[in-house]
Amino acid sequence: MASSSTPVRQPALIDFVRLFTPTRSADAYDRSALPIAGDDTAAKAQVAELLDALGYDAVDIGTLADSWRSEPGTPVCVQPYLPALPEGLTDEEMGRWFFEVPGVPVPADKVRE
Repeated sequence: MASSSTPVRQPALIDFVRLFTPTRSADAYDRSALPIAGDDTAAKAQVAELLDALGYDAVDIGTLADSWRSEPGTPVCVQPYLPALPEGLTDEEMGRWFFEVPGVPVPADKVRE
């Protein structure tokens, strides 16, 4: 029996260290959002439910063809979820900073930009 699946893209826009640090309840004023893209509305709704359970709002950025808006090098990719990197850190200090600093909340309005 062949199985069918419907792709929904939720790119890796947040690194593994901060994945769970900015999570908030659905009613939190500072809840972060992550973009999703796909061609199937029902499948996107399921992914949005998963993100909600993980503590994020989902921002529908369109179809799979529109998902380029969240590719590496775009304004929503990784950097918004990180605080500003202090200047003058040694490699060791930068590594410690990366693993110790919490994420920055990124609201849905910023993801939509």
